[in-house]
Amino acid sequence: MAIKENAVCSDCRVPLKYYDSVLRIIRTKGRKTRQIKIQRFRCSHCGCIHRNLPDDVFPYKQYEAEIIRGVLEGFITPETIGYEDYPCEMTMIRWKSQKTQLLL
Repeated sequence: MAIKENAVCSDCRVPLKYYDSVLRIIRTKGRKTRQIKIQRFRCSHCGCIHRNLPDDVFPYKQYEAEIIRGVLEGFITPETIGYEDYPCEMTMIRWKSQKTQLLL
């Protein structure tokens, strides 16, 4: 999960430097959770913090990307066995309304 070489700040195009890491809870199938360590990088010019997220995590979302993609593609619905109460129906509706933002 190393940051890409030559990663630069999206605002001022200055190279990023390692800042610290934080734990993040990820919700998975069956109401299980796991914690992952997310590296954060800081721009030495503007001070903006950038997180280095793995491919299986969406920004600002607690659920793993596989679940979110399953909902967006229609494979996971409130009636799907194993997912019938997780995530809730309102969360699925919200994800569908944010579909274009999530898949960028």
